Amino acid sequence: MDELTSVDELPVLVIGAGPVGLAAAAHLHERGLPFTVVEAGEQAGASVGQWGHIRLFSPWRYNVDAAARRLLDAAGWPAPDDEQLPTGAELVEGYLRPLAELPALAPRVRYGARVTALGRVGVDRVRTAGREQAPFVARLAGGEEILARAVIDASGTWRTPNVLGANGLPAHGEDQAAAFVDHALPDVLGTDRDAYAGRHTVVVGAGHSAANTLLALAQLVEQAPGTRVTWVVRGSAIDRALGGGEADALPARGALGTGLKLLVGTGQVTLLTGFAVTAVRPGAGTVELVAGDGRTVTADRVVSATGFRPDHTIASELRLDLDPVLGCTRALAPLIDPNEHSCGTVRPHGIDELTQPEPGYYAVGMKSYGRAPTFLMATGYEQVRSIVAALAGDWSAARDVQLDLPETGVCSATLGAKSLFDEAAARFGLPAEVPAQLISSALRHLPAAGSVADATRAAAEELGIDPGVALQLAALAGDQFDAPPDTADGSRLRLVTLPTAGGNCCG
Repeated sequence: MDELTSVDELPVLVIGAGPVGLAAAAHLHERGLPFTVVEAGEQAGASVGQWGHIRLFSPWRYNVDAAARRLLDAAGWPAPDDEQLPTGAELVEGYLRPLAELPALAPRVRYGARVTALGRVGVDRVRTAGREQAPFVARLAGGEEILARAVIDASGTWRTPNVLGANGLPAHGEDQAAAFVDHALPDVLGTDRDAYAGRHTVVVGAGHSAANTLLALAQLVEQAPGTRVTWVVRGSAIDRALGGGEADALPARGALGTGLKLLVGTGQVTLLTGFAVTAVRPGAGTVELVAGDGRTVTADRVVSATGFRPDHTIASELRLDLDPVLGCTRALAPLIDPNEHSCGTVRPHGIDELTQPEPGYYAVGMKSYGRAPTFLMATGYEQVRSIVAALAGDWSAARDVQLDLPETGVCSATLGAKSLFDEAAARFGLPAEVPAQLISSALRHLPAAGSVADATRAAAEELGIDPGVALQLAALAGDQFDAPPDTADGSRLRLVTLPTAGGNCCG
């Protein structure tokens, strides 16, 4: 058997057993290509599980890969409602774990296997002769090496968050203040509650991770006396975080922005704009953030929701040609530039846009986007479908890239709200239109009421509903939905039940 044939018979190595990595495995299985999946964590979707309390913007139908669905359906999978929005935990338990446990995939998925370096057998980055015929070699943390025909790197960016410093460098003193700083999406209403209740928290960042944390903290303000919240952004406006608001094509995302606007407007969150963090000074139980213009803010806790960046260290011996701005392939960069595009306006792309000078190496999923925050899970699924088709030699399918996404101001999908209203009304034996009326009324009352709970009680009085029932009704129906267009102001309100919706663009 010659060397080229032996290379072709090696498995494709997939790095990461998250949504996109497991989708790649499902497509490889369908194509009859051998593969191995290595996951640094101890279970499928390990990184997703770390933000399990967050609800995605996009419903199930955008979060399940087509090949994965075919495998699961054949095994009798109890598919979730396509129009409901899962939490990260539900995504893991209801989809990723069952997928990884299928007989077609389970024997080929290894956990606790962290890749520390990639290369080619017998050649370094400089050598060209025979390069394409040399197998890939992946070295694991324990020293073991795995040979592969190709590498699909779906390791993501969760483990490499951006820093607090506004210029991309760590702020002065940031390392020394690490004990006071939490990274994106802490569970402030659940497991992390004690760290925030009754304390002053500063949230730094203007994306959706910041928005979710702010909304959750605002609810904690009502529950725990002494809790205060400050929102720090380096820009002069918060338009990016507010998104499309009431005109947003994404109800869950639009409601998120509407909620933020109301929190700032009523003073429940103190907003500091133009605050470019340059230094972090830990003190005796508190930490001080210093802006470039000399302003300071002191807090008990800081949440750094400043985004993520790719780490290409493991591929330092491979030939990569990265866009100097985003750190993705040069062909992909103009399609995903966050200065020009949102998740919904990114053109479909696949093998051609993701190909590097190193034949057979592909960064996919969140990592493929570099520093662009506009990634959507469905985009990653189409990426790996295209790449696997190319690896199988089906270039017609590989280049037939298609992606049906709703065009939005920033992010992902849509949701069906009617079932949430119906469920809420039925629970209390009320007419179907009452939940929408309650939320709309609460939105009107909120600026004067000053708190979400008081606004809900005022709405209950206006509608002649028992206040206790109204609060329960709001909690049941108000988690995420789009108010019908015939309500008084057509507004979407998620603020009645402040916690969680849409962790980031990957949802």
